[in-house]
Amino acid sequence: MMKKFSVNVALSGLLIMFLFLQISCVKDVCKNSYTYTYFQPLYKTSAEVRANIKSNAPRAIVNPGKIYIKGNYIFLNEVDKGIHVIDNSNPSSPLNMSFIDLPGNVDIAVKGNILYADFYTDLVVMDISNPANVLVVKFVSNVFPERYYYGYNTDSNQVIYDWVKKTVTNEMDCNTNTQVYSGGVLFTTMDAGLSNGSAAGTPVGISGSLARFALINDYMYTVSNDSLKVINIAAAQHPVLSNSISLGWGIETLFPFKDKLFIGTNSGMLIYSVQNPVSPVKQGTFQHVRTCDPVIADDSIAYVTLHSGTKCQGFTNQLEVLNISNILSPSLIKTYFLTNPRGLSKDGNLLFICDGNDGLKVFNATNALSIVQIKQFMMAEANDVIAFNHIALVLAKDGLYQYDYSNAADIKLLSKMAVSNN
Repeated sequence: MMKKFSVNVALSGLLIMFLFLQISCVKDVCKNSYTYTYFQPLYKTSAEVRANIKSNAPRAIVNPGKIYIKGNYIFLNEVDKGIHVIDNSNPSSPLNMSFIDLPGNVDIAVKGNILYADFYTDLVVMDISNPANVLVVKFVSNVFPERYYYGYNTDSNQVIYDWVKKTVTNEMDCNTNTQVYSGGVLFTTMDAGLSNGSAAGTPVGISGSLARFALINDYMYTVSNDSLKVINIAAAQHPVLSNSISLGWGIETLFPFKDKLFIGTNSGMLIYSVQNPVSPVKQGTFQHVRTCDPVIADDSIAYVTLHSGTKCQGFTNQLEVLNISNILSPSLIKTYFLTNPRGLSKDGNLLFICDGNDGLKVFNATNALSIVQIKQFMMAEANDVIAFNHIALVLAKDGLYQYDYSNAADIKLLSKMAVSNN
């Protein structure tokens, strides 16, 4: 048996050598084939893009980002494309009224009849006195230099207004190792903070807990990945960048409460006092494991959600409850384990948490040391929520939901605006 095995191995070896010699004589038989996807930028002139920043025909919601409410209107960001203006006079039947084409837009804030939004590196000021006919008032250049990126068109008069997805399959000779230049850019926007819970009738709107813009009195505060900017909006139509403060890396969200800014980072929470509004001063810090998190707060308690599956590379999924009675030394008092918690909001004793594919969860938070879940509503990738005036506005992957929680024992779905799959 051993001898037969050796002969078979020898014959197999000769056969393999023969086949190798035959293949090596055939030119270009050996090829490496691979497929990759990239995003190709589409350009228009700056004049064309700016002329189109106005109320246009409504569009389907495709890739929603930040949510913002002001009065009877919802302003919903379409990531890097613009802003959906939704008439929410009747939450049971919201009307997708118009779309403001605003390339490079991620964040929104509203004071009075003035809407502020990022336009790549610039800040654009818009008059929304008539939400059906939004008008540009002013552009302030280079407020957000971190939003600059290098495209392949170096003409400063050209602006990227859209991206088209391309899939390419290439073949290369086995002996070459040259990477193919795609000619496209994969542009990823900032992730993105809950506002101060303004009462109805006040001039400031309400943002979700993933916001990076916050308004306090005559100032707007914004965060980038590494800094806090102070913008004077005393003259609402003529904002002035007044200060920029380095915060370190990994800044994510911004939550204003009274004269404090609570800043969520991927390694903890920072608390800044704005008693001197032009020069915020750090007062407190709380460190946690590396993960993405938004934060909300009231007089004595802060709530922080930590979730995995993001660029922050963490593996923790939980709600952390912090005692902030001593603002200089926040302390962890309770941890609640969840599935994949993201945006959150609180109204009275009700705490609303978007828990990823576990949907929206509603908790009785009367006692921070014993928070109890009372309701759960399933939806795909619940991401952010604003709870205000007995209406919970929830943004998920498959739609924009609204719930009536005037009776906490019988929370009801009022409406859903679907997100398009196209």
